[in-house]
Amino acid sequence: MANPAFSTALRSARVNAIKTAVGSAGKLLIYDGTRPASGGSATNLLATFTMGSPFSDDSTDGVLTGTLPDAVNASATGTGAWARLVTSGDVFVADYDVATTGATAIVFNSVAFVSGVSCQILSFIQTDGNA
Repeated sequence: MANPAFSTALRSARVNAIKTAVGSAGKLLIYDGTRPASGGSATNLLATFTMGSPFSDDSTDGVLTGTLPDAVNASATGTGAWARLVTSGDVFVADYDVATTGATAIVFNSVAFVSGVSCQILSFIQTDGNA
């Protein structure tokens, strides 16, 4: 069976629900290693980004485009493998894969994080369903 196909209105509602859940000053936490089950315990934190306020504009096309934060210095050394999106109070919202190409929602200038060295998100674009 093929993946479901959703209406534009439903795709937009789904990504707008993520925006609402994150709220203002949500955080993107970057980790190395294997991603745990959604919301599960994480291990080696490499970097923390405070996302924009608002986190994104409202979607009308099923695409969530996160407001990009400033570059930060990595807090540890490792290979960025996944990211956790949380509220400003550290409440879990979503987990994502990361990469250096547009193949994932979150794209970095490099996934080789080095403690004390600047790292930057190049794009945060989640396309929902069949958009």
